[in-house]
Amino acid sequence: MSHLTSYDNNQYSDYFQTTLPSHWKEKRLNYIAEQNRNSFVDGPFGSDLKTSDYKDAGIPLIQLNNIRDGQHILRNIKFITAEKKDELARHIALPNDVVIAKMADPVARAAIVSDRYSEFVIVADCVKFTPDLNLIDLHYLIWAINCDCVRINAELVSTGTTRIRINLSELKKLKIPYPPLQEQTQIAAFLDHETAKIDTLIEKQQQLIELLKEKRQAVISHAVTKGLNPDAPMKDSGVEWLGEVPEHWDVCLFKHKCNEVTDGAHISPDLNDGAHYFVSIKDIKNGIINFDNALLTSSKSYDYLVKTGCMPFAGDILFSKDGTIGQTAITPSEIDFVVASSLIIIRPNRQQVVSEYLDFLLQSSLVQEQVESFIKGAALRRLSIQNLLKIFGVFPSLGEQKEIAVYIKNQLKKYSDLMIQANSQVKLLQERRTALISAAVTGKIDVRNWVAPTTSIDTNDAQQEVTA
Repeated sequence: MSHLTSYDNNQYSDYFQTTLPSHWKEKRLNYIAEQNRNSFVDGPFGSDLKTSDYKDAGIPLIQLNNIRDGQHILRNIKFITAEKKDELARHIALPNDVVIAKMADPVARAAIVSDRYSEFVIVADCVKFTPDLNLIDLHYLIWAINCDCVRINAELVSTGTTRIRINLSELKKLKIPYPPLQEQTQIAAFLDHETAKIDTLIEKQQQLIELLKEKRQAVISHAVTKGLNPDAPMKDSGVEWLGEVPEHWDVCLFKHKCNEVTDGAHISPDLNDGAHYFVSIKDIKNGIINFDNALLTSSKSYDYLVKTGCMPFAGDILFSKDGTIGQTAITPSEIDFVVASSLIIIRPNRQQVVSEYLDFLLQSSLVQEQVESFIKGAALRRLSIQNLLKIFGVFPSLGEQKEIAVYIKNQLKKYSDLMIQANSQVKLLQERRTALISAAVTGKIDVRNWVAPTTSIDTNDAQQEVTA
């Protein structure tokens, strides 16, 4: 790809705030649509298509969650009857039509309608667009709509704050860079080929991240169930799914090693004149409490929550029981706060258990699999304190607990460093992908003479090429 050059003659586009090749044009989406009344339509009003119309089979719907950049995702599909489809005939989308999301995230993302079904129906906040293929290459069109230079203009004419939305009339006026048809086809072929190489590298890094997560979990689980001495005498734990454990370890309900297990506030805190941190599950990630975005409650509300046992002490473990279940964090010593009911406060008996060891035990497969068996609910998964109290754990001496905790920390540091590197690589590759698309769609690189290689490129070679 390094042999590609730039166009000789360029001119500045006020609309795109960048240069385009002089012989390119700018065209509104409405211009390149087929000239018929249903070629550019949004979804039906909510009153015309209700969730009560959804079925388990029939004519598939296209919803916002089915549209990604360049991909029509066929997951979590809802259906309607053929009779309902006939009522919504204006909103039918056929294979090789284009669907565009009116709402973020991101706004105006587009995909080609899949040919997995013969027809679909779009819902509200989706747009069906039938392009005139005599004017536009279908695959170039998708690359162009999803390009940063087009999306920026879509965002500028969108409304809303928490989740922006673009209306149909603004979508129709949205412009794309418009090279001659032959160049469009060449650009699309180039991007299909080059982004596929980058996507392969991203996938390999993501597979590495998942492998590291599995290894991380295995390190924790083995250390807290088998210990660090491979020659230690073993005994039957008495629990079928646990198997053998070191013979001097105690196997019991983990509550027997705790002074208290309770949850947070079951009332809505007063957020007026907030002065004290009110932490919920959203504030915990990767074992860390992030206070930056935590809610603040009033002094009166805070004092009441402290009196009712909603303030964790330093060394207590927070355990999430609603939504994302099983997230843990050890309470730091330098800051006071109260917690929401989505978090369970586990106060270890310091004479029998080390906080760091208990934290790792709660993260282990031993505990997580037990927890999973007690979870209730589908839409909102929930674990009750009563069921958490039924969880078994394994406990060596205090000294051995400390050794295991130190060992796990050291091992996890290695995996964390590798995961940081892999995530950084993914970010760089994604940025490279975005920049490449923008360069091709705005004519910063001239691909008219580009020819797809006839031989496959080694992954290492591809890595060097795309990061050059």
